[in-house]
Amino acid sequence: MPISHQHQLSLLKDILTNHQSDNCGSASECEQVERLVQSLLTNDQYSEETKSILQEISKYSQTGSTTENLDGHITSYNQQLLQWVENMDSFS
Repeated sequence: MPISHQHQLSLLKDILTNHQSDNCGSASECEQVERLVQSLLTNDQYSEETKSILQEISKYSQTGSTTENLDGHITSYNQQLLQWVENMDSFS
């Protein structure tokens, strides 16, 4: 049974919050973020601004899943991660 968009958004927010606060993560988390974002992008109720943010998160996760220095990648996105998480409160 698939999880709802609201639960997917909550999971995405949790993962990104952990990346931002810990400045580290795993390639599998980035892959999971990518799957969550792709699923969330199918929600027609999201605004174009929301979809744009989700696409930025998608690029972040795609690069993160293949980089050799994931912790450095996450650290370089620290401020952006914080902004994305804050913006997610307006998604629902």
